[in-house]
Amino acid sequence: MTRRSITAPIVLLVIAAALIATTTQFTIMFNGPPPGPGPLPLIRVAEALRTGIVPPTAQARMTVRRTSEDKFGREDERPSPARDAAVARLLGVPAERVHGLYQFPARDPDQDMHGSFTVALEDPNGWIVASSLPRPAFTPWHLARLLGMLGVLLVLSLLAWGVARRISRPIRELAGAATKVRLGARQPIPHKGPREVHELARALDSMQERILLEAENRSAMLGAIAHDLGTPLSRIAFWVEQLPDAARLRAEADIEEMRAMLKAALSFTRDGRDGAPHERLDLGSLIESLVDDLAAAGKPVTVEPGPRAVVRGDSAALRRLFANLIENAIRYGERARLGWSLGEGKVDVLVEDDGRGFDLARAEALFAPFVRGETSRNRETGGTGLGLAIVRSIAEAHGGEVSLENRAAGGGRARVRLPA
Repeated sequence: MTRRSITAPIVLLVIAAALIATTTQFTIMFNGPPPGPGPLPLIRVAEALRTGIVPPTAQARMTVRRTSEDKFGREDERPSPARDAAVARLLGVPAERVHGLYQFPARDPDQDMHGSFTVALEDPNGWIVASSLPRPAFTPWHLARLLGMLGVLLVLSLLAWGVARRISRPIRELAGAATKVRLGARQPIPHKGPREVHELARALDSMQERILLEAENRSAMLGAIAHDLGTPLSRIAFWVEQLPDAARLRAEADIEEMRAMLKAALSFTRDGRDGAPHERLDLGSLIESLVDDLAAAGKPVTVEPGPRAVVRGDSAALRRLFANLIENAIRYGERARLGWSLGEGKVDVLVEDDGRGFDLARAEALFAPFVRGETSRNRETGGTGLGLAIVRSIAEAHGGEVSLENRAAGGGRARVRLPA
């Protein structure tokens, strides 16, 4: 299948925009300059000066006023004695009594007047001045052209939006698929869109395959090492039986710690990567069942029931996730309290304790394998450093996330967010 380049729709959009804009400008130019007022008959000016009243047919073009001052006119108007004489003839008065200023003096004095004008007739009480009304700066012609340009802008905006959406849709789908990539499960990468996006999708697919293969090889190596170390540990346990009691007890404690670390390492290589099928389950019932089991074993853990929350997942893995969080809360915070809430297609599970809280600057580092919150390496106060790494691995395998917070009243809080 031959795919077109992403540059083709962009170039076509630019060409279409240029054509539409050029056509619109040509249409405006073809229609000519803004329409101006037509010529005003000279006899209407003379009638206004004679009566002091603007004729009904000229009320939209002219105004008449009386004044005692002999200063009138506009900056762009010039005198025209021939035009004054023509107005005086229509009035039947001497030409000396008429003083006019005109924007466009005509070659023929009896020609109708164009443009602005100011004509004054001297009488015993002062001057009667007839002048053209100022031309409005924004006319219906301007409004029509403005609406036309806004229409062109709207059409171009919709066209650009449609092209941009069509170009960006496969990119958004590709980004969404990339965010779902995780170890242990191959995420289908959509191969849609133009040639450049298709090539990017193939590169991501190849990169995902290499990363998964490398992770599987490392996980297999770690699992093999952890498994093979079990045999020499068993032999060491046999030989330490011959040691004195004090030395034997210390050696047995070290062997048990090593076995716990190997067990955690094997669990880490398996959790979230074993491809176990996800089924619909009631998360609240799972948490309450786990808390009841731990409370029956004497663990200081309580749960506050919440709304019914149905998720899709592996019940054994989710039990291990919350068991690890409860164990950490009890180890570092004396007790654990659980609760959950629903909102916007997500379920938030909170595991709170009464400890010193978390160093938020190191919160992200605590999820790395073999990193412990207790740095003394004391087997009584710290674990193997894989508990939170397993928690994040399981959460991400279920499309969720986990974060560490500090409570305002003191103590720490682990928040697990899963798709409901």
